[in-house]
Amino acid sequence: MTSKLQLIADDYLPLRDVVFKTLRGAILRGELKPGERLMEIRLANELGVSRTPIREAIRMLELEGLVLMVPRRGAQVAKITEKDLKEVLEVRIGLDELAIGFACERVTPEQLEAIREAGEYFESLADSEDLTAVAEADVRFHDRIYDAAGNQRLNQILSNLREQMYRYRMEYLKDTKQRRKLAAEHRAMYEAIRLRDTETAKREIRSHVQQQEEAIILRMREEG
Repeated sequence: MTSKLQLIADDYLPLRDVVFKTLRGAILRGELKPGERLMEIRLANELGVSRTPIREAIRMLELEGLVLMVPRRGAQVAKITEKDLKEVLEVRIGLDELAIGFACERVTPEQLEAIREAGEYFESLADSEDLTAVAEADVRFHDRIYDAAGNQRLNQILSNLREQMYRYRMEYLKDTKQRRKLAAEHRAMYEAIRLRDTETAKREIRSHVQQQEEAIILRMREEG
């Protein structure tokens, strides 16, 4: 284990969900490294719980794509691969284009203001050392667009994909220069929605995702 894990306290959640949140957070923050084995007994001892909630949490993480079950080795943290990245972002592009198109048609003044505020908040964190806060601010901006799309089923699908995107987002946001670029792209998307310019909005979101893909792949290759 790379560091001592601390169980996230939450009296309102079943123990399985508390363990899930704890392990998920450790994976997303890089405390549990890609390829690292998740040994039930070791995790149970470290978190002070039985093996049952550990096993249940690992199954939930597997469904989100954060954990893989490897023959004869058991559970391990899923590695970030170019193939996985491309597959996730191919789906994201299609869904984001759909969502931003709906947003251009349906956005209310209140929702438009929420998108603007979320974009400004992200920009205010451009030089922050709190990577988690920066990532959550980026998620918030896109969530405001999804809200404006006004399609609950689409939001549910995007929610299921969100956790898989989060790891790649964290990799991209490590570079403060990329954050400033993202902030400018957020402004362009907001402006297209404000003008209800569907074609420009879709073009902006596609470029936004494609440039992230290129930057993350370059970073992955540099890091070997």
